[in-house]
Amino acid sequence: MAVYGLIVILAYLLGSIPSGLIVGKVFYGVDIREHGSGNLGGTNTFRTLGVKAGLAVTIADILKGTLAASLPHFFGSDFHELAAGVFAVIGHMYPVFAGFRGGKAVATSGGVLLYYAPIMFLIVLAAFFISLFITKYVSLSSILAAVTAIIYSFIDGDIPLIIVVLILSSFVFYRHRANIKRIMNKTEPKVKWL
Repeated sequence: MAVYGLIVILAYLLGSIPSGLIVGKVFYGVDIREHGSGNLGGTNTFRTLGVKAGLAVTIADILKGTLAASLPHFFGSDFHELAAGVFAVIGHMYPVFAGFRGGKAVATSGGVLLYYAPIMFLIVLAAFFISLFITKYVSLSSILAAVTAIIYSFIDGDIPLIIVVLILSSFVFYRHRANIKRIMNKTEPKVKWL
């Protein structure tokens, strides 16, 4: 049981690493929380600091989920990889290292799927980029990616995967509630780099 607690704590701390804050402050001298949406995720980094910084933050946020999901294997524990991943996503949304103001759960959730179900990750990623290419809305594409993940998980039939995908998708829907309102009001910004 002690190992379970250690995995949970480490997963949360991994998720709490504020990639956007680190990249912004170290390489650009900018606190991205003071710009754009004020969010620490990849989307606000793209808008505030550009494509290179946005890609770096997005990849780092994905890897947080992947590394967290691998912790049970690292410790030789039967703690479920997906459960560890959930705690990383919670850390990403509410990071202890950044005043509990974090990202919107998308990239780190994707990183969890990358570790546990890589084919699913690629399908969800494809759905995201197809939607982004058509709509130019990152938020809508993130939501559609979550819906794609839900559909895939039910087709796959893996019960732990279904449960965790529903949890992660609910995080994504909840964190994008303001974006949904802006899309409906036609005030949501579109990407300019695609």
